[in-house]
Amino acid sequence: MAAYDADAWTDFAVATAGASAALAGLVFVAVSLNLQVILGNPNLPGRAAQTLALLAVPLFLALVVLIPEQGDVALAVELGVIGLLVGGMLVHRVLPGRRAAEQPVAAWIVTGWVPALAVLLAPVIAGIGLLVDGAGGLYWLPVAVVLALLGGLENAWALLVEILR
Repeated sequence: MAAYDADAWTDFAVATAGASAALAGLVFVAVSLNLQVILGNPNLPGRAAQTLALLAVPLFLALVVLIPEQGDVALAVELGVIGLLVGGMLVHRVLPGRRAAEQPVAAWIVTGWVPALAVLLAPVIAGIGLLVDGAGGLYWLPVAVVLALLGGLENAWALLVEILR
């Protein structure tokens, strides 16, 4: 079954790796174009780091899926480590005391908490699912990828356009 077979996810992983790498590169450009404004606001450097993490985590997830002939245990551990490390960093970034005063609460939840929790939980659940042949297995990866990309793109828009308004 595809949910528990990493080889079935090769095309998804290749597409994800290419898209997320390109988007992360574009964020570097956006940050460099607005570097003085970003550094002049105490909340924006952290938001730039959050954005890069959100756009890079799909790349990391894709790369571990693409490792040839690796066992399910190794893949499960890799997914769990990525989810816990990057997701933990993202959750720390969106703790209540870190919300910028100008950011509406709804936007903070949708673009901060939702992607952070998806990146934290979905790869861990996917890894556990691989180990127990249940819980949906690798079908949790698109949840992390899509929500991370959406959160990253929204933040990228804010770093490139909204801060100049």
